[in-house]
Amino acid sequence: MLRSYRDHVSDVLRRQQSRTAEAQDIGEIPAVVNAERRTRCAESFPDFCRTYAPRTFYLPWAPFHFSASLKIERSVRTGGRFGFAMPRGQGKSSLCEWAAIWAAFNGYRPYIVLIGATQADAEQRLDNIKTELENNEFLLEDYPECCLPIRKLERSTRRCQGQKYQGKSTAIEWGQDGIRLASIFGAPGSGAIIEAAGITGRLRGRVKKLSDGRSLRPSLAIVDDPQTRESAKSETQSQDREATIAADVAYMGGPDEPMAVLMPVTVIYRNDMADRMLDRRLHPEWQGERTKMVMAWPNNEPLWAQYSEIWANDLRNDGDGSAGTRFYLEHQAEMDAGAEVSWPERTGGDASAIEHVMRLRLQDEAAFQAEYQNEPLEQLSIESIVASPQHIAANINGMERGLVPLDGTVVTAGVDVQQSLLYWVVAAWGSDFTGYVLDYGTWPKQDRREFTLLSARHTLDLAYSNAGLEGRLFAGLKDLAQQLLGARWNRDGDGAVLAVDRAIVDANWGQSTQLVYQFCRESDFAGVLYPGHGKGIGASGTPWSEYKQRPGERLGHHWRIPPVKRSRPTRYVIYDTNYWKSFTHARWTTAIGDPACLTLYGRLEGHKVSAMEHVNFAGQQCAEYPVRNEGRGRTVDEWRLKPHRPDNHWFDSLVAATVAASMAGVSMVGGQVPQVVQAKLPKITREYLHACGRL
Repeated sequence: MLRSYRDHVSDVLRRQQSRTAEAQDIGEIPAVVNAERRTRCAESFPDFCRTYAPRTFYLPWAPFHFSASLKIERSVRTGGRFGFAMPRGQGKSSLCEWAAIWAAFNGYRPYIVLIGATQADAEQRLDNIKTELENNEFLLEDYPECCLPIRKLERSTRRCQGQKYQGKSTAIEWGQDGIRLASIFGAPGSGAIIEAAGITGRLRGRVKKLSDGRSLRPSLAIVDDPQTRESAKSETQSQDREATIAADVAYMGGPDEPMAVLMPVTVIYRNDMADRMLDRRLHPEWQGERTKMVMAWPNNEPLWAQYSEIWANDLRNDGDGSAGTRFYLEHQAEMDAGAEVSWPERTGGDASAIEHVMRLRLQDEAAFQAEYQNEPLEQLSIESIVASPQHIAANINGMERGLVPLDGTVVTAGVDVQQSLLYWVVAAWGSDFTGYVLDYGTWPKQDRREFTLLSARHTLDLAYSNAGLEGRLFAGLKDLAQQLLGARWNRDGDGAVLAVDRAIVDANWGQSTQLVYQFCRESDFAGVLYPGHGKGIGASGTPWSEYKQRPGERLGHHWRIPPVKRSRPTRYVIYDTNYWKSFTHARWTTAIGDPACLTLYGRLEGHKVSAMEHVNFAGQQCAEYPVRNEGRGRTVDEWRLKPHRPDNHWFDSLVAATVAASMAGVSMVGGQVPQVVQAKLPKITREYLHACGRL
């Protein structure tokens, strides 16, 4: 009886062991479904990607995809370093993930290390690869010896230890920070290792001991976006990561096999780690390559400026930007002229790739230049190079509103035209460009201090409700001109009475251009009115100093008045907005009392600071920020609207009034803009800040 029981227990154990062994054994590996396809793709990395990853690379490839993939292939097969930057979302990280699969499956590189800016970033790349190995049916068909053992795990890491093939352990590993493919005799990818590591983690001394006693060291490192925005800002961290890649990563391999290193990067700031590693003068061994999203910009700037306003207004009014798209489609041929994008198939859901890139640029120019052009602008903190809103609001001169100081010799005005409001500024100027803002406001006048263009209660359509858009604008300009140009401005001290000498009215807004011309031509004040066209001349544009004066044209300091034509019988002025915005902000940063400073009317009376009323005005003066850019051997501060697109209409009005002063003969010695430096706040600023609760 006892013996029978023991036999029963033995039979049960044998059956359990048999079932366990059967479950642990992956069984026979099926034949390759398409051997010709596998052979062809093993020899060609571009074919491998487009064949086995159709859901990843679902759009037709651009030339830069083929160029990058061929260089990746060369690096993987023969060794060497390749660093490359592509626009965001155009597949650089995906190419490298598939390079790891291609290298491991075909036996080119048996030990691969994925290196990220952090350990978590690297593990995310590894997780993407694991997802493909677990679910990609195309890979399973042609690489069953690699994929079948993974499928048999059924996402249970505990099954790794006992997995067998033909009675032998596969030694497969499937962890969070690393995997090892099954050891299958005769398979090219047998036992290949892919690990994840952070750039600041342990990279030196990585070695795996094999069952036959050999030591296996990494032979392919994929350094994917190894810097963060925080590390890119830090010169020390950038230098540390550069040294880590150049020394530790590049020499991870063993002594008898050339190391292959791929490094897809994003250039975040000028002279950051990625920018330096791609510089072939500094690191020729990396064969750095940059791809731009836009190869050439559209030629028709006025139409795109009009598109920008239509698109932005649509979004401000809770639209989806489709009004801009409709305008674009109506003028597509003109707006596309001159443009060239590197990947025409990528439209981002917009009407075309060109509209898509222009929208991205409108949203944030600095980010676009870095993320999509891989040529970041030299963006400087506005707090360090231009006046702050608090500083401007506190730059009060003690004068009453509308009263011209004794040294004021010229009075000018600037008007910014918007669909629902007219913004205006009147300023007086000394002979050395010392400026005084005498008054500013909107037409129609608002009954509250804090408002925006969208929240204004009194608008042109309410003031002139019986007229259409053009009628409202014309009537508003006529009434505003009577208020500003028909007024007389008294000078303190000697009782002299001054009138506005020059006034510039914005004529850039597409729907109002011809109307502004007509108004300036027919106005009772036509002798002092000029339609104005502000044009930002960037570093890559033709410098004003190289402009050739035409017959009948008046050429001034970064402004010009073209000759009158029959087709446009009104004189108008064109001026460089980049120059004059820098010039105007330099006036705010000049200490009160120094020549060429700029101040606001207002008095200090105890803790009642009249400068408080200038907060809205001062905020608009800082609605834009300068981005330092280089081109054609010169450096230019190019002004951009801040990403949240605040109102900047009083800034534009003041800039126009400043240009008008130059037209009236006001100048600085040497005619140069002083170096823009950090503003030194006047004494009254602390009193102002204290009064408004900021100190």
